[in-house]
Amino acid sequence: MPPSERRVLAVIPARGGSKGVPAKNLAAVGGVPIVARAVRECLAGRLVTDVVVSTDDAGIAAAARGAGAEVVHRPPTIAGDTATSEAAVLHALDAYEAMSGAPADVVLLVQCTSPFLTRDDVDGVAAAVLDDGADTALTVAAFHGFVWRDGADGAGGDEGGGGFGVNHDKSYRPRRQDRPQDLLETGAAYAMRVPGFRAEKHRFFGRTALVRTDPARVLEIDDPHDLDRARALAPLLDGPRAGALPTREDVDAVVLDFDGTQTDDRVLIDSEGRELVAVHRGDGLGTAALRRAGLKLLILSTEKNPVVAARARKLQVPVLHGIDRKDLALKQWCEEQGVAPERVLYAGNDVNDLSCFDLVGWPVAVASAHDVVRGAARAVTTAPGGFGAIREIASWLLGKELS
Repeated sequence: MPPSERRVLAVIPARGGSKGVPAKNLAAVGGVPIVARAVRECLAGRLVTDVVVSTDDAGIAAAARGAGAEVVHRPPTIAGDTATSEAAVLHALDAYEAMSGAPADVVLLVQCTSPFLTRDDVDGVAAAVLDDGADTALTVAAFHGFVWRDGADGAGGDEGGGGFGVNHDKSYRPRRQDRPQDLLETGAAYAMRVPGFRAEKHRFFGRTALVRTDPARVLEIDDPHDLDRARALAPLLDGPRAGALPTREDVDAVVLDFDGTQTDDRVLIDSEGRELVAVHRGDGLGTAALRRAGLKLLILSTEKNPVVAARARKLQVPVLHGIDRKDLALKQWCEEQGVAPERVLYAGNDVNDLSCFDLVGWPVAVASAHDVVRGAARAVTTAPGGFGAIREIASWLLGKELS
């Protein structure tokens, strides 16, 4: 079949019910929800023709569409904790072929919980099946460790139990270069020839090709510690090509929501009925740095509480509050200031910010934002609202940590 006629479908399963890390597939790494990172790398590959995200969650669906993928709604029967990835891929494959009217030749299973997946990984597994004659393929990385297993149950251990070597004889410790090369399944990307996958209903049938990837990029997000590691590694591993976060060259104005963005969305009420909120000193520092850098600033809020205006005075930032239609107010402000909306960064946290997201070039959600808002954002902070999210945005734009 001519290369131009081959159809390679990448399926990214991303359900909404993660328990180890709530809303895991919308967690931001390098400022981008991990589901959008996976979509981006699949679309950047040379061989993938279509990308589908299988999900039961509205926020994930919004993030997937925003990144350029098609979305297949996953029914509850295959969206629970015990549902297999293969079931999601088979369902998405059927839905894709029904929508497109064309059969896929190769289907990829791409796991967005491997945040450092690359387009080369995607192309590698696809090419192994398309061009090299394999039936299935997966990404692997060189592994040099000695693997042990607890033999307390008597299986394989010393008499009376005890640990035993799985990939080595514990009585002999050869040098790394003298041992067979072990390869670790990374969990990032798999490819399957479609007829065989439909027949076997699992990802490893026929001849399986092993596609090597960089061991430094092997990380699967299963718990909060994994997410913290991924966020720490992103500046090192993403490199300049990621293009995920805005810089000063992209933005002329910053517009900030108030409640839930500059605060933690809580309100304290004293015995006289007065409302109090908590703000972050680092956000004040970040706002001042943005002002000194010559960016136009605005606080835009539906909240009528005078605390909004008081905070704006403290920050020396213009404010529009008590606004019912934030989108109309934002559009008018841009016209008055002579700012092109595509050069505006708008930071928000809740569904009433979505209309402003649609107007601007850089919609940004704070980490604690509503799932749908994070899904619609172009970038997501790692800090929650009220805990330094504005300072983080300032560090993106100004290209430095603020101190």
